[in-house]
Order: sequence, then structure tokens, then C-alpha cells
Amino acid sequence: MQNQTITMALLDQIINQHSDFLETLHHRFLDRERKTALEVFALKGFPTKKDEEYKYTNLKEITEKNYNFFPTEEHHISREHLDALHLGEENFDRIVFINGKLHKEFSKLSIGNAEFLSFDFALNDPAHKEVFDYYFNKIANKELAFTNLNSAYCQFGFFLRVPKNVVIEKPIHVFYLSQNQEENTFYNPRNLLIVEEGSKVEIIESHHNLDETFVLTNSVTEIFTAQNAKTDWHKLQNDNDTSYLIDHTFAKQERDSLTTVNTFSFGGKLVRNNLDFIHNGENIHSFMNGITIIGKDQLVDHHTAVHHNTPNCESYQNYKGIYKDKSHGVFNGKVFVNKNAQKTNAYQQNNNILLDEGASIDTKPQLEIFADDVKCSHGCTVGQLNEEAMFYLRARGISKKEARALLLFAFANDAMQNIDIEALKAKISQLIAEKLEVQMEF
Repeated sequence: MQNQTITMALLDQIINQHSDFLETLHHRFLDRERKTALEVFALKGFPTKKDEEYKYTNLKEITEKNYNFFPTEEHHISREHLDALHLGEENFDRIVFINGKLHKEFSKLSIGNAEFLSFDFALNDPAHKEVFDYYFNKIANKELAFTNLNSAYCQFGFFLRVPKNVVIEKPIHVFYLSQNQEENTFYNPRNLLIVEEGSKVEIIESHHNLDETFVLTNSVTEIFTAQNAKTDWHKLQNDNDTSYLIDHTFAKQERDSLTTVNTFSFGGKLVRNNLDFIHNGENIHSFMNGITIIGKDQLVDHHTAVHHNTPNCESYQNYKGIYKDKSHGVFNGKVFVNKNAQKTNAYQQNNNILLDEGASIDTKPQLEIFADDVKCSHGCTVGQLNEEAMFYLRARGISKKEARALLLFAFANDAMQNIDIEALKAKISQLIAEKLEVQMEF
């Protein structure tokens, strides 16, 4: 009964503070949408293990805490903090949010031929109202509890529109930092990326809680990739043990486009990644890759869905997981092939290694096919290291620890093959080596 009371207190807090939240905003033209979203969330409540989509992911640890929805703006972030977090990408562009606010003094943008605004500024700019009316909240699933909660409370994040035939040469690293919060803090960032016809952009996203108090981040991103455009979005998840991340990313593609979302999960107490691709034209290519290496009592849950609505399109999902100690992984991948989506080629694979008896993985790849001329495959594996390969390496004088690390590194490595950013690839390799507790040179 006590747990129910605490959970209800959080729900009440979310509902009762909404009016105060609206009063803090400079813009009010989304008030109706926000209130509707809050009503839907209040009706649904937080997902529980009784919900099929959260059958293997228990959110009680999150929902039984209370959070501050109005983070303290004061911080003590220095350039040294950022230097410790970046990938060695001195030539990259950077967008730095601290305690929800965009900080231009730490950001570096050379994308003068693209349109970048902080999300709250874009909402407050009448010149962008038409764009927001056309794109905002158009592909986010309005049936989901957390997307509605985000729509009700979203304020921070970024808006980026890449005009027709513009190639953004430098990757853009988006940092979300939280520091100097004395209470558990709730962030609801919202990102809107519009990549117009023939354009190209690469985004790296990372979240960092620098406090010992807990942070819950409920993030929603909408990506629109137009005809013959290319979008790469890399999620680098390596936060501390007092961080929770619920992420929903929706990507809509037009004909002849290519969109990639790579998700690298190493840190965070509980991470839930929801990824939806929506096809709206022929000759579309979609790539989803993931590497998860966790230990202790961490949980990482990947839920993916590809909606093949049109003919002659391809999608590839390749997720690798390595689980230590008492960690828990979840993979639920869906591919929907509409009856009109003939000549679809869809590939989905989830391979996992359990290093300790207490580690576990629940994996469920799914296909729903309503067309008859398609090539679709899916599969999953769960096991331990290959004993024959271990014996081969040990016979050549390699220690057991090094042999294990080499095999695990090779196991995870193929999920990095389509990373074009060398600094990011080197960072992921370094993090894999650190998680596997081995010294390797890159």
C-alpha cells in the first residue's frame, strides 16, 4: 500500500504542477496540446509490468521517487568538464545544454547554412509557428504514456532544419548535462530534426548526470529525412548509476533516403530505448545498430519497430549485448510489412552473451508480414563464449582474460561497421575495452 501511495504522489505531482509549469513559459500557443497530452497521460498512468510492452522492464524504481520539475539553473560546469566528456572531436560542432538550458558559451556552431534554434526559443518565435504546426508531434506516438508526458512538459532541446542540398560537414555533438541539483530532477527534452531534400547531417547525443541525486530524462526526438537525404543519429549512453533514461525516437523517411540510428549503451541505472522508423516512399534504407555492455544491476531495454509501408525498401537491425553480474537486457524488435510493401528486404538480428549466472536477457524479434514478395529474416542467440575459440587463443599463449576480451570485442565490433565518424568509433572501442576490463590500443 505504501508503494502505491508513493506512486500516486508522483502522478499527483505531475498533474498538479502542470499549471505552474505553463506559467513559466514565454510561449503559450501549445497550451491546448499540452493539456490534452497531460489528460492522456493521467488516464494511462505509468506503464507497469502488466503492459505487454513493459512486461520485462519494471519501472517501480523510477516511479516511486519524487522529482523536481524546475531544475536549478546555477551550475559549476567548466570547459575542463566538457573536455573530459568529448570524444577528442576538437573540430566538431557542439550544442551544450546544462540543467535544461542551452549555453552558447560552451557551444560551438559553424552551421551557418542551416537553421538551428533551442527548442524553447523556436517555440517562442512566431516565424517558426508554421513549421511547428507542420512537423511537431506529427510522428510521435500519441498513444504512449511517456510521449504524452513529454508533450505536456517539453521545453528544452533543439530544433534543426537543414535546407535543401546542404551537407553539414562536421558532426554535431549534443550534450545534455545535469549538475548542482540537490533534489532528484526530471528533464523532458524535445528534439526536432528536419533534413530537407538532398541534405546530410550527423548527430551525436549524450546525457551526463554529474550529481549523486537521481536524474530522470524523458526524451522525445522526431526526425524527418526528405527525399534523397541522409541522416545519422548516434546515441552514446554512458551515464552514471543515478541516472534513468526513457528515450523515444521517431524517424520518418521519404523516397531514396537513408537514415541510421546507432545506440551504444554502457552506463545508466535503467535505460529504455524506443525506436520507430516510418517509411513513406520507395527505395528507402534504414539502419539500426546497437551495442549494450552492462553489469551490476543495470537494465537496458531496446524496443524497435520498422513500418514498411511502401515497396522496394530495406531495413537492417543488428543489436549485440554483453551482460555481466546481475544485469538485465531486453530486446523487442518488430518489423511490419504492409500489403503494399512488395519487394521489401528486412533483416533483424539480436545476439547476446551472458558472462555471469545472474545476468539475463529477454529477447523477442517479431515479423508481421502482409505482402507476399518479400525477403525478411529475424533471429536471436543467447549463450556464452565459444569454448573452441577460447582454446585456440589460449593455445597461442594468450591469457584467459585477454582471450575473453578479444572474443567479446570481436563479437561487438561488427555493430560499429557503419560509423563514419572516426573519433566516435575510437571512443566506442575504448568504452568497450573499459567495460571488458582490458587494455587495447586503437
